[in-house]
Amino acid sequence: MEKVLLFENPERDSGREYLERVRQIAANLGIDCEAVSADGDVRSRAAGAGMAVTFGGDGAILRAARALCGTQIPILGINLGHKGFMAELEPGEVGLAETAFRGKFTVEPRMMADVNVYRDGKPVYSDFALNEAVVGGVARVISVNVYGDGRRIMGFDGDGVIVSTPTGSTAYSLSAGGPIVEPTARSLIVTPVCPHILSARSYVLSPERTVTVELGELGRKEAYISVDGVESVRLLTGDRVEVRASATVTKLVRVTGRSFYEKVSSKLGERP
Repeated sequence: MEKVLLFENPERDSGREYLERVRQIAANLGIDCEAVSADGDVRSRAAGAGMAVTFGGDGAILRAARALCGTQIPILGINLGHKGFMAELEPGEVGLAETAFRGKFTVEPRMMADVNVYRDGKPVYSDFALNEAVVGGVARVISVNVYGDGRRIMGFDGDGVIVSTPTGSTAYSLSAGGPIVEPTARSLIVTPVCPHILSARSYVLSPERTVTVELGELGRKEAYISVDGVESVRLLTGDRVEVRASATVTKLVRVTGRSFYEKVSSKLGERP
């Protein structure tokens, strides 16, 4: 490995303590490091990089995944946040970055989703998600219909609907009552948010499906789509949000051997 990208995180690593520790580990191995910002032009600086390191929680990894989408550069997450389901190393394990830099790691591919919004049949917005796409109202109940490959799955009034990847199953979808899905699986999880109907439940769908969320009459209400919590885009009556499995994946670096089940028990507070 000749070059590593270090994603700065002033919020979680304000004094750059962890970034500098990782930089020193890399320097001792003769590896060049370049500090980058997920909000900057990362792609132009990613040439030749064999790995990227993030400092923070899952949000830091989500931002890096978006910045690196399509580059195939694997991401090593150092958890300086709260839950950190995707991060591989805890603060006391920073020294294991050396193991990764020496090439002693495995890569865990994570499915991503393509998200597109259509208005009057024309595309008006597109994005990609590692966690989820959320369609929701603003402190008001909205009406939605959800389809799988054009066939109606459910329709309800409520706060909205989440369409998540397996990686996102332990994020907002879980809080809304959705299932825990092994993150290396390939599926789309549809989870209603506070539906005003007893029959609305989560669905785990094949990755070959295209999930469509159609907005009902909004009137004076407002509805938005948020992808991986990065930004919110306003939706209008009749807009159709389509979510499908992407050909692109995010690659996460694994060096500890911890299983997903161990992480769930640890992060969600289950006793030993």
